[in-house]
Amino acid sequence: METALENLSKEDLIKVISGRDQVIRSLSQDADQKDEKINYLESQLAMYKRMQFGQKRERFEGDPNQIMLPFQAEPAEVAQQQEEIKQKIDYTRKRPNHPGRAKLPEHLPVEEVRIHPDGDLSELVCIGREITEELECEPAKFYIKRYIRYKYAPKNGEGVKIAELPERVIDKGIPGASLLAMILTGKFMDHLPLYRQKQIFARENIQIPSSTIEGWVKQALQKLEPLYEQLILETRSKGYLQVDETPIKVLDSDKKGAAHQGYYWVYHCPLDRTVLFDYSPTRGGVAAVPMLGNFKGYLQTDGYAVYDKYAKKKEVTQLACWAHARREFEKALDNDKPRAEKALVMIQKLYAVERQAKQDNLTAEQIKELRLKESLPIINEMGKWIFEEIKATLPKSQIGKAMAYAYARWDALSAYLYDGNLLIENNQIENAIRPIAIGRKNYLFAGSHEAAQRAAMIYSFFAICKKHEVNSFNWLKYTLQNIASINHRNLKGLFPQNYKQRIQQSNM
Repeated sequence: METALENLSKEDLIKVISGRDQVIRSLSQDADQKDEKINYLESQLAMYKRMQFGQKRERFEGDPNQIMLPFQAEPAEVAQQQEEIKQKIDYTRKRPNHPGRAKLPEHLPVEEVRIHPDGDLSELVCIGREITEELECEPAKFYIKRYIRYKYAPKNGEGVKIAELPERVIDKGIPGASLLAMILTGKFMDHLPLYRQKQIFARENIQIPSSTIEGWVKQALQKLEPLYEQLILETRSKGYLQVDETPIKVLDSDKKGAAHQGYYWVYHCPLDRTVLFDYSPTRGGVAAVPMLGNFKGYLQTDGYAVYDKYAKKKEVTQLACWAHARREFEKALDNDKPRAEKALVMIQKLYAVERQAKQDNLTAEQIKELRLKESLPIINEMGKWIFEEIKATLPKSQIGKAMAYAYARWDALSAYLYDGNLLIENNQIENAIRPIAIGRKNYLFAGSHEAAQRAAMIYSFFAICKKHEVNSFNWLKYTLQNIASINHRNLKGLFPQNYKQRIQQSNM
C-alpha cells in the first residue's frame, strides 16, 4: 500500500486523502445521527414510563394469571364473613371517638320529629331536650300544572272574555319550564344521556318516548338562540380573549358507518368571566374567522399554528401560556434532569409572583409594577440561558423540544407583562372545556352538526353559570320562562351574571 501511494502523483494523492476524509466524516455523521436517535428513543421511553408509573396518574392493569373467583364460598368462610359484618354494623352504630360532622346548610327547610319517652309521663316534668339532625332528601317530584281559564260573557250582548294563557316554552307541548330545565341540566351539566333520564321517568311510572324527549331538548335549545346571538356580539367586542379547541364526534349522514370529527372552539374573556362555545366541522383556521376575523386586542392561545395567522395582525398582541411551556420541561425531567429542573425552578418563581399578587389583592396597575420588578429579571435570565443552551442541545431530545417551544414563543410568553389584567396562563379556558371531555364519555357523540351547535349554546351559558357561581337549573328555568316575552333591548339581563345580580338585589 505504501509503495502504491509512493507512485501516485501529488494531485492523485490529494484526491485519495480527500476521499478518505469524506468517508470518515460520513461515518462520523452516521454515528452522531444514531446517537441522536438513541437519545430521542430513550427520552420517549422515559416519558412513557412516567405516564404509566409516575405520580401524575395511577393505573391498574389486571393480572392475566389471576384465577377466576369461585361462585360459592365455603361454609366456614361464610360464617366468618357474617361475624365480621355484624361487628362492623355494631361499630357504625356506636361510632366511638367521632370527630364531628359538617355543618348542615341553613337555607334548607326543617321537618321536626318530636319523640317522647314511652310510658306514663303525667308525673314527670320536662327539663330539656336533645336535638339530632340528619340531612334527608326526596326524589324529584313530578306533578301536573293545570291552567283553568274561566270564560265570561255579557248578560246582554255578544262576545266571550277569557284570560290569556301564560307564555309557554313549547307551544301546545306537555313539558313546563322546570321539567325542561331539569332535562337540559341533567344532560349538559350532570352528563346524563337522555336514555338514562328516560329510565328515571320510568321509575316514577311516567312513560315518555325517546323521540319526544329529544324533540323537547331541541325546541328548548332553540329558545336560547337570541340570547346566544347576543353573547356572540358581546364576545366579539372583547379586547382580551383566550382561545382553545376540543374535539367532538358528530354523526354525519354523508359518512355511513363513521362519525365525523368536529370541534368546539371556545372563547373565554377573563375580564368579565364569559365563555362562548362555537361548533365547527373543521379544526382549520377558517373556523375562527367569525370570531377572530376582526378581533383587536390581546389573544392568548396554546402553540397551535392556526392562531399565528390572527396573531400577526397589527391590532393583535399574542400571549402564550406558561403552563404549556412548563409541561414541556416537565416531560424532559427523565431526559435531562439538571437543565429541566433549572427551567422549572425559574418558572416556579414566576408563578410565585402571581400568587403574591393574588394574596395581596393587588390592582391591575400594582400587578404590572410587581411583575416588572420581580418577574422581568427572571424572564430575562431564563431567555439568555435558553439562548445559550439550545445551541448545544439535540433538537429531537425532549429537553431540546422544550427549549425550542419556549424559544419560538418567547415574545408571546413575555407579553403578559404589558398589563396587570393579563394572565400568565390560559388554564382557565381549559377548565371551561373540561365538562366537554366528561360529557363525551357518556353520550359519545352529537346526533348532527345542528345538534352540536345547539349544544354549544347551552355549554356556553352553563360555563358562565359555573364561573359566576349561579345555580344553572334556576337560571335556565327563569330564562325559558321569560325569553319569549322579554324586550330585545333587555335581552342581556338574562345572562347568568346579570340574573345573579337581580336575584341578589331582590333578596336585599
